[in-house]
Amino acid sequence: MKKINLLSLILLAFVFASCNDDFLEKLPKTELTEDNAFTSYDNFKSFLWPCYAIFNDGTIGTSLASWGESGQYRSDMDAGYLESKYTSGFNRFAFQTVSSVASGNGWNFSNYVRRTNIMLSHLGNSNMTAAEKNHWRAVAYFFHSYWYIELVSRFGDVPWVNKVLKENDEEAYGPRIDRKIVADSIMERLKWAEENIGNFQSKDGANTINRDCILALISRFGLREGTWRKYHDLGEYQSYLQESVRASEILMKEYPNLYKGTDGQPAAGYGEMWTTDDLSKVPGVILYKQYVPDLAQHNMCEIERTSSHYVEMNKNTVNLFLMKNGKPISNVSSGYHGDQTMYEEFRDRDPRLYHNVLPPYKVAAGTGPEGYRTWHFTSDPADREYIDIMGKNESCSNPGVGMKRLPDQNWGANLVPEIPRLGTGSFVSCRSGYYFWKNTDNWEHNFNNGALNVSDKPIFKIEEVLLNEAEAKYELGTFDQNVADLTINKLRDRAGVAKMIVADINETFDPNRGRWYPKDNAEGKLVDPVLWEIRRERIVELMGEGFGFYDVRRWRMAPWFLNRPTLGIHMTKAKAQAAGLTLYNPQTGQSDGKNGSLSEGYIFLFNNPTTEGKGWLEKYYLYQIPTTEIVLNPELKQNPGWE
Repeated sequence: MKKINLLSLILLAFVFASCNDDFLEKLPKTELTEDNAFTSYDNFKSFLWPCYAIFNDGTIGTSLASWGESGQYRSDMDAGYLESKYTSGFNRFAFQTVSSVASGNGWNFSNYVRRTNIMLSHLGNSNMTAAEKNHWRAVAYFFHSYWYIELVSRFGDVPWVNKVLKENDEEAYGPRIDRKIVADSIMERLKWAEENIGNFQSKDGANTINRDCILALISRFGLREGTWRKYHDLGEYQSYLQESVRASEILMKEYPNLYKGTDGQPAAGYGEMWTTDDLSKVPGVILYKQYVPDLAQHNMCEIERTSSHYVEMNKNTVNLFLMKNGKPISNVSSGYHGDQTMYEEFRDRDPRLYHNVLPPYKVAAGTGPEGYRTWHFTSDPADREYIDIMGKNESCSNPGVGMKRLPDQNWGANLVPEIPRLGTGSFVSCRSGYYFWKNTDNWEHNFNNGALNVSDKPIFKIEEVLLNEAEAKYELGTFDQNVADLTINKLRDRAGVAKMIVADINETFDPNRGRWYPKDNAEGKLVDPVLWEIRRERIVELMGEGFGFYDVRRWRMAPWFLNRPTLGIHMTKAKAQAAGLTLYNPQTGQSDGKNGSLSEGYIFLFNNPTTEGKGWLEKYYLYQIPTTEIVLNPELKQNPGWE
């Protein structure tokens, strides 16, 4: 059995006690106070423990706080990669239903910022060595920077708070500081932390903040801020990209191998990254959240086997997945089998698609009392195509055997006899036909009224770093075949997809590639062909991990992803009507109702928002500052469009 580590204990503890001022005011019986508690190494360690809850903060897109829309899937739903299966689940940005906020929205300086500043203010009075003091300053800088990266990503200009503020301090009611100044301050702190953090994991415990975590954050932030500045026309972006490359290349040398997996499925290492029992043994994992039986558990697998899971993928996103030969489906030489059936649509595709979307199949249920848990193949050999690829779920049980197996089952091991399974009410069903099951596996025990899952979840991993390196190198003008081989092609090798050959990628490689939208340019510009393939790889590799809304905003591509119809699988009108669904006519751009003329088409999920006078707004690139904050501090100026 895997051993519980410090990060697991911390995150479990702060289910009951959050990182806030109330927690600080609950004094222990020994009457430790702020004036006498900060003396030893362990004092500082205990005080910063609550800041590990930042990885559970539900306002952060990559948060591990919960499942589905309340967790990491929310950011990719906002980006248009995924959506809710319900008819009321339209994208809130595409249809302009984002409400004005009086409070919240992530505008918070009292949790991680205040706690780290309190700790930093007491370093000089401790009895620690200089190296130990530097270590805890570095850890505090990490958490302070992690949260400030979120603030900058949401709001742009923000107040810079680097000391403990009192009620009457002038800085508490000061203006927002220019984004560039804040971003430079974040980077300066992270680089200091990288150089000064100590090797104290024997004291801190395994799986805690170390130099590699700081480098991973520099890699992420450098790319995010550099590309934001470039595509939002703010200038002075190169230094951030250079820091991203520098940090990425250090980590690439330290983590040269990708996890290949143990299950024998195509792209097993990709799928097992989110479904394995013990990430401490997985190469390339830099920091992770550990779960342990009877102590720290979750229900991410269980919920994806109930009727309560309402996250699905749409056809626009499915179309982004390459063929196994490395060609986009729109490429004339791709060998794409078409989309008249889901079997054809998924055939010879990037196997990472199968680990995100439940592949199609059909089986016959067994007979007798246990018929709902036993099955056999149908008389049609085509129905077993993806069962043979993913592996047989020999006999439905709870828990079962292996990672992702077909046919699928619900939380109680009841058989799902076929996919697609259309609808909104029954378990493992969706409207689009593309059921999202990234966190599903067979080996975990599931219970409908409790959290029993214990698969670990990554926080920082080398796969993201490789993608950061590839994109940053392109933006700096230094991406070539050698860089592709060291980054994207390592990911493709593991997935079983043909290598990227940079010289083969030209204007005709993907005629349907995406557009980005400079300000006041309604038509947008086609993304450079090579850059589009780099971005495609990022979308596919990090699907469902919470990066989507950050990415489409920094790329200024949100209109391309959101201002278009949302569609599902292709099917006949008779089957659509039997499922209570409507089809879409791509020739007319209209949905085809009960008495329409279509005999077949794509499931119609949501209309093109622009035909309804809606669509992405420029103001959505930055979040609204809560109105109460502006009332309290008139020096704050609202973001454009939210006035």
